[in-house]
Amino acid sequence: MSFDLLAPHYRWMESVLAGDKLQYCRTAFLRRLPSATNILILGEGNGRFLRECRRQFPDAKITVVDSSARMLEQARRRLTKLEVKCGQINFVHANALTWTPPARAFDLIVTHFFLDCFRPEQLQSLIAGLADSAAPGANWLLADFQAAAHGWRRLRSRAILWVMYRFFTIVTRLPAGSLTPPDPFLEQQGFKLRERVVHDWELLHSDWWRQNQ
Repeated sequence: MSFDLLAPHYRWMESVLAGDKLQYCRTAFLRRLPSATNILILGEGNGRFLRECRRQFPDAKITVVDSSARMLEQARRRLTKLEVKCGQINFVHANALTWTPPARAFDLIVTHFFLDCFRPEQLQSLIAGLADSAAPGANWLLADFQAAAHGWRRLRSRAILWVMYRFFTIVTRLPAGSLTPPDPFLEQQGFKLRERVVHDWELLHSDWWRQNQ
């Protein structure tokens, strides 16, 4: 899987297809977090959330992991252009499935529009590894797509998801062919859903999970 081909175009594609909806989902709970000193962000993309995260937690150590070198470069350029300090931000070019994070290190884990990239067995393994890197009582923020439950909203969301997965499978060699909800895997690792907000006729959701201490 590689988003290198999409990196130069991702921002305008997101703007045209979704406006500010995805960014709203990414930042839904950011300003409500009590604190964060050591943050892990996976699949950050071009740095829109990272910019807001740095502004919210200016002294935190942030580790950004992405399998796309071009996306990481886009994120660096965005911060530099906006004169956001990059001190204590570590950009890691790695495959999240094979990268080994430090144990019990992060008090905030962020996986926005990222967990939907993986097959069920990959997702279970990935979440287990990330849970091992969580400090006691860690928060986990995620935003993602979902299939609506009923009626025309269900038909709409399923059609959009089908088109999305076909496109990203061809362009990025996405491992997943359909959406796997991460909820049961997070619960297996001792995380509890604190709050969920649903957007765009149930196509999008923002979650705030917290690890049981």
